[in-house]
Amino acid sequence: MLGFVALFGVVGQSGCAPYQFGNAALFPPGIRTVHVPIVRDTTFRHDLGVQLTEALVREIELRTPYKVTADPMADTILRCEVVGETKRVLTETTEDYPRALDAAVQVRASWTNRSGQLLLNNSIVPTDDLTILFSQDERFVPEAGQSVDTAMQQAIEDLASRIVSQMETRW
Repeated sequence: MLGFVALFGVVGQSGCAPYQFGNAALFPPGIRTVHVPIVRDTTFRHDLGVQLTEALVREIELRTPYKVTADPMADTILRCEVVGETKRVLTETTEDYPRALDAAVQVRASWTNRSGQLLLNNSIVPTDDLTILFSQDERFVPEAGQSVDTAMQQAIEDLASRIVSQMETRW
């Protein structure tokens, strides 16, 4: 019986070494740390960059095997920039008050390793551009107590989730 246990231990250690289990199998191996600098924001709503940075850090820590670090010499760097935000009226009341609106945020993202190799790939349209443009719309209804701030926060959280999803290894 002892021989069987020893043989099983040797086979178990050598046969499964290259495999990853759990959510680690979804992400590129050999990466331990990600540096996420404060997201640049070129819009008039300057709080969006900080909100996106916080949401990205939360998503990376929650969904990936990576550790977010403040060290710019981390294994990889995820750079983002908020390049646009809009709000448009979808429907109005008979008195011309907005009834339903859309809030939208556009973000450019780039994930590279220390040598500058692009790790974030556009799975739909491969390009030579080092950044990928993400856009997210959220509908809100002021009459129901919703505000542009809550819609923008939801858009930011959805964007962070989508950006982290793009960090997964392609099949």
